[in-house]
Amino acid sequence: MSAPTQTPPHPASRGGVDIRLPWWALALPTLAFVVLLTLILNPADAHAASGDPLVTQFLERVQQLIAR
Repeated sequence: MSAPTQTPPHPASRGGVDIRLPWWALALPTLAFVVLLTLILNPADAHAASGDPLVTQFLERVQQLIAR
């Protein structure tokens, strides 16, 4: 009685992975990074929204806690 032989699995292709991203999948994170970086480098351009003093006081308190 003979045992069935198993064929070896196909080797993985040596080529790169064929994944194509849409243009915006790289453009939007890059744009967000650049905008945030410019806000960090020049905080005078980042104007806080005026209106609710409670939110402004909260954000100032958070900034003070982070600065310590």
